[in-house]
Amino acid sequence: MRVRQTIIRKPTDLAVGLSTMEHIAADLLLVFGSIGHFTFPGLREQLQHAFPDAMLLGCSTAGEITAEGVDDDTCTITAIKFDQAKLRQGSTHLSGMDDSFAAGERLGKQIAAPDLKAVLVFGPGEQINGSALVNGISSSVGTGIPITGGLAGDGGAFKETFTIGPNGVVNNQVVAIGLSGDGLRFGHGSFGGWEPFGPARKVTRCDGNILHELDGEPALEIYRRYLGEYASGLPASGLLFPFAMLGEDHSAVGLIRTILGIDETTGSLVLAGEINPNGYLRLMHASTDKLVNGAESAAEAAAEMVQGSGDSLAILVSCVGRKLVMGDRVDEEVEAVGDVFGKAGVLTGFYSYGEISPFTPGASCKLHNQTMTITSLSER
Repeated sequence: MRVRQTIIRKPTDLAVGLSTMEHIAADLLLVFGSIGHFTFPGLREQLQHAFPDAMLLGCSTAGEITAEGVDDDTCTITAIKFDQAKLRQGSTHLSGMDDSFAAGERLGKQIAAPDLKAVLVFGPGEQINGSALVNGISSSVGTGIPITGGLAGDGGAFKETFTIGPNGVVNNQVVAIGLSGDGLRFGHGSFGGWEPFGPARKVTRCDGNILHELDGEPALEIYRRYLGEYASGLPASGLLFPFAMLGEDHSAVGLIRTILGIDETTGSLVLAGEINPNGYLRLMHASTDKLVNGAESAAEAAAEMVQGSGDSLAILVSCVGRKLVMGDRVDEEVEAVGDVFGKAGVLTGFYSYGEISPFTPGASCKLHNQTMTITSLSER
């Protein structure tokens, strides 16, 4: 496997930036960039002109990640040439939140194969139920196939996000690559670093990923009381205070849910993934040191699963909420990951509105929030 990468600072510099890349007959281009880059005319055409045989896969972001650290308003293009792995590309239109499971099902059928080893998927960050999307893919490809990736961002605006795939740049498209081949080495790791605070509250009414009531009160009303001065900044300020999902016995289930939107009329909260209607929720907060330690743990888990030769690639999908908490120290979590993979590993990725990964090797795939999720690729 060979990997080459370039960082485009201005949309008008795309052609020049692509011309400076050491040419390889790439099978796949991973593209992560700001809204300004994704909406600039000609993105798809210029990428296809430079790498005519490559599949396109990626999304808009709330920040771009490379070994150089974290950037905003850039576009990172990573070209990958596989020696042994085989790719199957899929994409599907997402007609709304209620279509999430069916969209995943459709997508899974497009990339399913007898020797399928893993799935890399990116979806819109708005009007989507990420949990249902993952469940839909798993229903088509099998629950034993690892699925990783994430949901697109738009710089924290929560207005419109984009993916790029076989149909170009679209705001309501889910895109994926299915990877097959005995030589493929595919690793993954996911870790948070957040801590719960306050009491556990019973979910008394919800519908999928819409939280209507906690302890019999409108969820938005309770949430605003806890946020205090931060409440005026909703929904963006909700990234600083996600929910931990708890079981019926108040035990943690390892999932965190971010607030993506609010409904003033119904007093409800729109979360990034589904909620257990019989469970409990508890607010969380974090410190930079704990988040950096979490990123390092995710990297160690992903690296341990991969032992290949030649170039390797680590795809980092980290929640935008982590970026807001860490502020000027956000580069530290990327540096921690880089230290684990070393100079031989190329890093790419983005800050997202949702992260997709199994908990541990062999576990079912889930939508996560507020985690650093890492996918590692190499070939033996």
